[in-house]
Amino acid sequence: MLKRTLSLLVILLIGISSMAQSPEKIEFLPLKSTPEPFLFSKTTLTPEDLKWSLDYSTSYGERISGPFGSNGVGQQFGVKGYLGKQFTLYAHAAFGITNDQIVTSAQQIEVIHDFIGGKKNQGFRLGIGLGAGKDFTNIGSILSRITVSYDAQRWKAGGNMLIEKAFSSSRDKVDIITSMGFHYRLAGKLYGGFETVGEDLEGLWDQEEVEGGAKILVGPSLNMTTNDSKISFALSGGPVFYASHSQITNPIAIRELPSQSGLAIRAKVIFNLSR
Repeated sequence: MLKRTLSLLVILLIGISSMAQSPEKIEFLPLKSTPEPFLFSKTTLTPEDLKWSLDYSTSYGERISGPFGSNGVGQQFGVKGYLGKQFTLYAHAAFGITNDQIVTSAQQIEVIHDFIGGKKNQGFRLGIGLGAGKDFTNIGSILSRITVSYDAQRWKAGGNMLIEKAFSSSRDKVDIITSMGFHYRLAGKLYGGFETVGEDLEGLWDQEEVEGGAKILVGPSLNMTTNDSKISFALSGGPVFYASHSQITNPIAIRELPSQSGLAIRAKVIFNLSR
């Protein structure tokens, strides 16, 4: 599974790199022009960034059973914007089809404030945010996210810890999701690196965790932004495996990873709305 993922991303990397070597075809934007460099980690915006963007993402899963979209890795639409005073807004809606061929949706909105950094796009930033959401069966939740990022001239890194409390007796008391990504500037505005995400990590110590256990994805990651279209492209994927198991599964929770082990690939297109 990992070999197939690496092959796909390498082919894409070679194709984009060949275009990047032809200046008459693609002109790359200056540093830090993509609103979201990573697929699984959220980063905050600064006054030097493009202020508002829309994004669409989709996923493919191999050896995944059940309602794939309702596992949180189906079709997603999002909006991200800079509110000023080091505040960033992020909201998204996910859509999926159940085993009964019923279209369902889930929503989530967050506001994150940079308490350290955030006045310029390079350097260290530490943010804390609050938000709310509803899963595919309208179960509400509140959440808090901690964001850490560092942007340099040729590389960038970011990580999150998301803590979620769902208002349902059938869900865990607290869900913990972490993610991390690293990108290095390969050519122009083309970045490559890796991403990793861990979901329901409370399953490492709680045998009664109700989302099936702790799941982890590790894989390569690419991001590119072109000047002509003002569109950013991102691609990441890899094998999904369980670090722990529980006897209960809950596929209706909002999650980035599928509820079964297998291969997951996610792609995102980001439309920059700012000039």
